[in-house]
Amino acid sequence: MPLSRFAADTFGVVTICLVAILILLGLLCILYSFYFRSRIRNQAFVQLSYFSGPWIIRITFILFSIWWGLGELIRLTVLRRALHLKWQETVCKYYIVSNLGFAEPCLFLTLVFLLRAPLQKMENGIMSEKWNGKTAGFILLYCLPVLVLQLFVILIGPQLDKNKNSALPHYFTSTAAASSMTRDHDIALCTYPLLSTVFLGLFAIILTSYLFWLGRQILKLVINKGLQKRVYTLIFSVSGFLPLRVLFLGLSVLSKPEHFMFEALAFLAFLALVCCSSVCICMLVYYPVADCLALGNLQDIEARRRYTDDRNDTMSLIANQSHLEDNVEENAGSSPGRYSDASTKRGSISFRTFGKDGTSTGTFVELSLFSPSRDATPPGSPPLLGWPMRSPRQDIGL
Repeated sequence: MPLSRFAADTFGVVTICLVAILILLGLLCILYSFYFRSRIRNQAFVQLSYFSGPWIIRITFILFSIWWGLGELIRLTVLRRALHLKWQETVCKYYIVSNLGFAEPCLFLTLVFLLRAPLQKMENGIMSEKWNGKTAGFILLYCLPVLVLQLFVILIGPQLDKNKNSALPHYFTSTAAASSMTRDHDIALCTYPLLSTVFLGLFAIILTSYLFWLGRQILKLVINKGLQKRVYTLIFSVSGFLPLRVLFLGLSVLSKPEHFMFEALAFLAFLALVCCSSVCICMLVYYPVADCLALGNLQDIEARRRYTDDRNDTMSLIANQSHLEDNVEENAGSSPGRYSDASTKRGSISFRTFGKDGTSTGTFVELSLFSPSRDATPPGSPPLLGWPMRSPRQDIGL
């Protein structure tokens, strides 16, 4: 079925909208990460600094996603119609090297390092000041083999196409196909070389196998069911969407670029990686930052609650002391003989007890203020009634 102009433009517009949503989500998460970083520095949440350790690599993951999304835009014929046919073919070659050779491998390598970070030691892991720099270097180093293979396809592929004795069909190395879709000028349709897809598939197999092993190691450390669901979602989304993308790209060589089936398979491959990138951004950037901010808010609430409790305890202690002084003066005025100088020198006072609601219980209690001496308590006299004084912290149960 030949591809109509309307169908091609529809796929292009939907692709532009999805890339715009991905970029907007990524920029919002970047701003969210900077806000979380500022909260830690301003409020001195030292306990949460562990969770902000990989913040540079998280932002790098988002930047790779945005890079890949912009690369998908330049592949569209809607945005390349104004260029000359030769420049359109050059853009298609750049797309293969940029997305399949650099952006996608770096994207998933960054994901692997972010998942591997909690399994490392504290001094060598994300708490180390050099962890972000070392991780970025390793990502670029491990991406280099895939990039070299894609460059081989782009540079050597045209030479193989010109060689009539080559055993490889043209779709193994072809990056663009010329098609006269309008009477005004020719348009080069970007294609996916089968060799590039094979190299990406080998990378996907190695990465998926390692992610399954890494997920098992992480699940042994996770005791929260919510975090377990996130790890399962992350692992199965990557191990599901990445092979699907490779499968759709491989099937695209079975149809011509002018046909509807080719554009549909290319769009499905794009949609698989858009969904995978969005899930990874939410699981690796947004939710960890949101959880840490919620934990910081709980610490603020707990600190305010303790301050309020301490203030209430202080006010209650002052009120009890004022009640005590008022009753001592009242009882001393009504019973001057009982509260004489001799009784005061003895080191004890008597006061009326009050309940929690402030009402009098009608009971007089004699409280010893000092340790009784031999002069104050003659031998053979009955012991003083009452209870030893306790500190206010004992009264509130601390």
